[in-house]
Amino acid sequence: MFDIFGEMESAEELNKTAEGLKNEGDKKSLYKLADENGIDRAEADLYFEGMTDAFCDVASAAIGKIEVEAAQLKPVEIIADWTEYIKGSCLEDMQFAQAVRRKGKSLKECIGNILKWSFKVRYKVDKDIIRAAEIEKYVKSVEMGIPGMGRAKKLIRAYYLESEEGTR
Repeated sequence: MFDIFGEMESAEELNKTAEGLKNEGDKKSLYKLADENGIDRAEADLYFEGMTDAFCDVASAAIGKIEVEAAQLKPVEIIADWTEYIKGSCLEDMQFAQAVRRKGKSLKECIGNILKWSFKVRYKVDKDIIRAAEIEKYVKSVEMGIPGMGRAKKLIRAYYLESEEGTR
């Protein structure tokens, strides 16, 4: 995923790397940096041509990281919703965006933490629901633990911001 330049800790680190590439006149490597970090090549062009002062900002660095991770993960349904929530939160909260960009934080691990929570709090589904789903001939009981969106938001924020809020 971060095979050429490595995982970068912050927008500042990305901007310093981009500045070095720009100063060397290495547009090809600047594109590689952009691709590896989910930064649009058009933005890289604007930066390279001196039309913008920075290669990326805090939000675009974080969202880019999530987009690169999501391209590998290929989230669907509720996991896609959680991924979109993370990206939206990066636009609204710069502290959260900085936390998302940190080395060692990943979308897969975040989703894994939600799954771990889900297994801890699972509950038996009512037999009438199992019957209504027409699966009683296949299973005797079903357990669920999928968090509501409010809980998922708390779990996501707790993971990236390294807090205990919402994890119980």
